[in-house]
Amino acid sequence: MAKQKLEEAPSMLVDTLRQFTSLIQGEIKLARAEVSSIATRATVGIAFLAVAFLLALVALNVLASAAVAYVAANGLSVGTGALLVGGILLFVAVGFVLAGKSRLSADALTPQRTAANVRRDIMTLKEASNV
Repeated sequence: MAKQKLEEAPSMLVDTLRQFTSLIQGEIKLARAEVSSIATRATVGIAFLAVAFLLALVALNVLASAAVAYVAANGLSVGTGALLVGGILLFVAVGFVLAGKSRLSADALTPQRTAANVRRDIMTLKEASNV
């Protein structure tokens, strides 16, 4: 009986190595997919920041025009309207900055599923080695 178990040892080792290789390949595939998702998220965050900067430039232009109009007209109607529009555009730009910043945060760009799977795999290997 002991001889039979000894004869099975090489095949068991080969099976273990195959399973380990398969596990590593699966983790690499998951990491690639997650990095791709993170890259897409970062691209959207950068696009939001670009839109925010563009809107901020427009808002500054409108606010500058409003100041000129206010001084030139010495009345509140044209200047107040331009200030209102500029203020709204600036408010929208701040919203885009916050949305873009949240998409580029370290927590949002961390591969959560891969890290959890690797932790689980390490625990499984530790449990299997203690048997």
